[in-house]
Amino acid sequence: MATAADSLALAAQARRSYVERLLSGVPTVVHAVEEGARLLAGQTAEHSLQYKRRDVAADLRKAAPNWISGIISALRGSLVSGVVSASRPGDLPPPGRTNPGMALVDDDTIEVEILSSRLALAMMDRASWEFTDLRSRMSALEKRDELDANDVLRPHVLARIFTSAWRGASLSQDAWRTLQAVLHEEFAHFAEEAYHETNRWLIQQRVLPEIDLRPFIRRTRNSYGAPVTGGGAPSAPAPVSGTSAHGRLGTVGEETRLMTRAGGFARGSDHAEAVLGRLNRLIGRQVPDFAGTAQMPHQPSAGLKAAINEAQQGIQRRLVTTSGAVQADGSRAPEGPVSTPALLEELHQRKQALKQAASTQVERATIEIVALLFQSILMEERIPAVVRVWFARLQMPVLRVAVSEPDFFATVDHPARRLIDRMGACVMGFDSTSRAVADTLEKEIKRVVQVVEAYPDTGRRVFQTVLTEFEKFLEHYFKNENEMTRKGVSLAQQVEQRETLAIQYTIELRKMLNEVPVQEGVREFLFHVWADVMAMTAVKHGPQGNETKAMKRVAADLIWSASAKVSREERAEVIRRLPPLLKTLREGMDHANIPADKQDEHIQKLNNSLAAAFTAKTATIAPERLEELMARLETLEELLPESDDIEIDESMVLDLSGHESAELEVVGEGGSMATPAMLAWAKELQVGGWYMLDYRNRNEAVQLVWQGLRRQLTLFVSPHGRGILFQQNRLAAFLQAGLLVPAQDESLTVRATRSALAKLDVDPSRLLN
Repeated sequence: MATAADSLALAAQARRSYVERLLSGVPTVVHAVEEGARLLAGQTAEHSLQYKRRDVAADLRKAAPNWISGIISALRGSLVSGVVSASRPGDLPPPGRTNPGMALVDDDTIEVEILSSRLALAMMDRASWEFTDLRSRMSALEKRDELDANDVLRPHVLARIFTSAWRGASLSQDAWRTLQAVLHEEFAHFAEEAYHETNRWLIQQRVLPEIDLRPFIRRTRNSYGAPVTGGGAPSAPAPVSGTSAHGRLGTVGEETRLMTRAGGFARGSDHAEAVLGRLNRLIGRQVPDFAGTAQMPHQPSAGLKAAINEAQQGIQRRLVTTSGAVQADGSRAPEGPVSTPALLEELHQRKQALKQAASTQVERATIEIVALLFQSILMEERIPAVVRVWFARLQMPVLRVAVSEPDFFATVDHPARRLIDRMGACVMGFDSTSRAVADTLEKEIKRVVQVVEAYPDTGRRVFQTVLTEFEKFLEHYFKNENEMTRKGVSLAQQVEQRETLAIQYTIELRKMLNEVPVQEGVREFLFHVWADVMAMTAVKHGPQGNETKAMKRVAADLIWSASAKVSREERAEVIRRLPPLLKTLREGMDHANIPADKQDEHIQKLNNSLAAAFTAKTATIAPERLEELMARLETLEELLPESDDIEIDESMVLDLSGHESAELEVVGEGGSMATPAMLAWAKELQVGGWYMLDYRNRNEAVQLVWQGLRRQLTLFVSPHGRGILFQQNRLAAFLQAGLLVPAQDESLTVRATRSALAKLDVDPSRLLN
């Protein structure tokens, strides 16, 4: 049986092995970044951007040896102790240490910290499973709950080494931002490999072998800096070795592609609840009283309430967005939106004042968590700067709700969280070059925030109210105001209305003809063809339009013509009516876009049915029964079942494909068999979100702009205005196969919560400090 000393020695050996693996790989990863920079510089772009990329690639080539040297030097310092701390002048102090003098941190230092934090998040996004398993094994060996705050194993420590060495090599922050996609990809992969190999070594030493080590599948290299379609939606993950870019190798390849994409299965409400659960457990260990407050409303202390009001008013005065706006002191604000460092510094100072005003540990912990959440949100680079200010102004209203209603931290469907997520999902994808789109969304978000600020004492009710209003705004906006989506939504609504009516007509026709002796060929034609023709006509001309009534009369004439004709007069009447009847049948099928060859087949079958009627081989319909059918057809709409009860199921997909047009594509094939979980996830998708769609040899950003009744139909629109319509099961099949991938693996608040967790893992004491 291993002793405690043996376990500690094994942990130290694992950590050294990990660092040595990093040391040996540093030159390779830096050279990979150089290669990525070279490829990026060779891509076509506007002149200014192309020159910048070339300059950055040249600067990196010269500075690479110094950058490598800086990284290696920092890593070697951790070989013995296993920890790394900030050492360069101007670096932010290690988490958990406060400066009693409250000196302001310069913008340059804050910007470097932002870049470091983003890199750490990218590394965690890719290597979260491997890191979690490694942390569990090291904690078991060292008999402690968490790793040291500055343990070299932690992603944020690695990220700080890489960014500090970058700055030490005289490389600029602007150069880092230019290469950010390359840097995140290479270092995330680098960290994942190191964690994986260390886990593998520990398993060989029989350290917690029961943890399921997920198979490590190497990514295939993809070109860097691929242009982003849709102004903010990121490019899709690179396909994994053994799969095609368009999922043509069948279900196994598509499933592998999904399982190996960054983020794994981190999605939906289950994932969000797991993240919130971990947050609450962590807080509960530091603040035991916190869990009890989640069960009942809590009134903040008078001092904190006053401090929140003062902070909100100060933020409103400070965080201006209009160029040249007059400030409280009479001076003019600088042009343009407030910079992110200024936002973060402003909110940091407010947080310190709020903590001093708090009277309980629970209040101080709540202030810290909300501050961490908004720090992450404001560091999200895909949120435009003009909108970021309005998110910043939400911090105090959210804090007020979080203090008084602690279930904000316990439930994923709190209206404040949902509001932030809905607004974030929309603005993190809109095309920044489309000023009209940006202005419209910014104006609505501004209105929402100002309404929340105006009603400080109404708690979650005001968030629920503006959330409902924002969702109605999105529906109206995509339907009526957005030029790129308006036509697609109109077409999708027509498809849904037509299909719903066709199903309704079929249901009612079946009831009407259930006990009526109608020839089978005529019955099938009415159910499968003419019900759709009537529905299409009703959509175009209205249920009571003359054209729709004419289609209903055709149905009645067809039923009568196909019943037995035993007298010469009846046969003569059929012959007289037949040419105009066939002409109207052809016209109706033309309008329903039925191909000519299919029309010929239908007409031939109907001729056979009518011939059977002439030989009296069909049953006779009593005159009074026929009159009853005619009357019911005239008032058919009054008999239809409710639209909400109609389900456009998988059997309708082939019919939906008939709606294909230049402006609207109907997805009728592709994907893989969806699990119940995927079907549930398909129902959770919300209007406004951005996705990457791999369909018909295109991989492009699309936005979800419309959902039909019970979300049975879902419309996505590309930045060029092309609509792509999914039926619910097909949508789930594409999600299952990874052919439809969210631009955001997580909602804005879940991602912010994970970021807060990462910081609290480093230094839980900040909850109370």
